[in-house]
Formats: sequence, C-alpha cells, structure tokens
Amino acid sequence: MIKKGLSRLGTYFLYLISLLPFWFLYGVSDVLFVILYYIVHYRRKVVQENLLNSFPEKTASERKAIERKYYKYMADLMVETIKSVSIPAKEVKRRMVCTNPELMEHYFSQGKSILAAAGHYCNWEMACLDFGFLTNNRRMVIYKPQSNEVFTEFFNRTRSRFGATLVPMRQTLRKLIEYKNELTFTVLASDQTPTREDAKYFTTFLNQPTAVFLGVEKLTKVMNCVVIFYKIDLVKRGYYTYTFVPLVEEPKNTKPFEITEIHVKYLESLIREKPEYWLWSHRRWKIKPSDVH
Repeated sequence: MIKKGLSRLGTYFLYLISLLPFWFLYGVSDVLFVILYYIVHYRRKVVQENLLNSFPEKTASERKAIERKYYKYMADLMVETIKSVSIPAKEVKRRMVCTNPELMEHYFSQGKSILAAAGHYCNWEMACLDFGFLTNNRRMVIYKPQSNEVFTEFFNRTRSRFGATLVPMRQTLRKLIEYKNELTFTVLASDQTPTREDAKYFTTFLNQPTAVFLGVEKLTKVMNCVVIFYKIDLVKRGYYTYTFVPLVEEPKNTKPFEITEIHVKYLESLIREKPEYWLWSHRRWKIKPSDVH
C-alpha cells in the first residue's frame, strides 16, 4: 500500500513537471546529462560494452563520441517523454511531422490493415501520439507492462490520449482477431528483449547473435497485414519527422523468418547511420544462444 501511494505521488509529480515549458525542460536536460554522464555514470559500462561489441571496427575515440552523444540525447528523451504526459495536440503536430501520411490511406483503400514495426530509436513515444491524427481507423499500440502497475496505468493513459488503443503484448493476437473485420493500424516495438522462454529465434544484429521476438512475423501472417517500419529523424532539438517505409506487402508469400530478418536489418541500418539515437543503456544481449535449450 505504501509503495502504491508513493508511486501515485510520483505520477502527480511527473504531471506537474510536464506542465513546464520546453525551454525550461531542456535546461533541466542539460543538467541531467551532466549528472548521468559525468557524476553517477548511469549504466556507462553497459553502454560501453554494447558499443564495443556492436562497432568493433570503430576506434575508441569514435565510440566515445557516440557514447557522449547518446547520453546527451537520452537526457532530452527523458524530459520529452515527461512532457508528453500533458503536451497539447497542436504541439504534437508541430513537433512530430509525418512525411508521407498518404501511404496509410493507400493501404486502407485496398482493404489492408497495417502493422508498423518500430525500434527504441529517437522519440518513439511522441510518434505514437501523432499517429492518432493520421486516420480515423483503429490505432493499436502494443506495450510490455511494467512491474509497477501504477506507472503502467499512468503511461498508458498518456499513450492513449489521442485515440490509440493500448494492448498488452500477450493479448495482441486476441485483440487483432477481435478487430479482424476492421481496418487497423498496429504499432509494435520490434527490438524488445524476449524472455528466455520466448527466445525461439536468433539472428545477427549489430555484430552479435541476438534473440528477437517473432511477434511481427506471426501477427502479420495470421492477419495478412502490410508490414511497414516507421523511421524517425531528429530535425533539431525537440522537432522530428517520421516516414512510413513499406517492408512487406504480401506476408503470406514470404519464407519462414523472412519478415523478421527484413525488419531487424532495416532497424540495424538506421542504427548504423546514426547510432546515438538508439537505446544503448538497455541490456539487449543478456540472452545468449547457449542459454536456450
């Protein structure tokens, strides 16, 4: 009960912070970067190990530059995520602009639903908010519940503010079947780390054997959805564009694991181009092929 009360107090505090203007929050971000990077060394060893294993061809100084840029951007992402709790619709539209919204209606006009694979790359949270303005068809965001129910509920309310339906990961197939007679736009983070029980397939990702969820492939084959990737680009601090990139239009014609390889390789190409915008402090490679029997 005490833990729940403290968690609720924390959500009220986050809401109050979210009311602050962007210029002030970016000042907080500058201070937060110094604290995370230079003082507490937040997950520095994890980030350094991930960068070394992912980019062995780069020099130590090159990896150091990526590391520093990553922490700088992570601080911005933290305050932007908090800001999303109360950010007005008008401000979302101004700061997160889709470059080709017509692609969504192109597939809907053909009677095809869409599954968008995504990565923890750039500001994926704000992009999800903006999807609500692009179509009147059902928008679903698949999420992995946190251990803290209060914060899960709090952030789900944020993500659904502009019309999205939030679906827990393990209920995804059931929900898609429930809405099979509707045209849907479903967003799924494709770079989540599966549990050992769910680690059924490994591929080479950023130079390492990597366990990947097969959710994108399984769901799109069952529902025969078009698979796209939403590519986010940082224009300047606090301003983004995102582009829908078609990956697979006829999923039932693909070979086993072909869809998985396509979306994983596409995300890898984005990371290699601008690595500082991916979530390097996550323990992405904690499961090894030898751990799975």
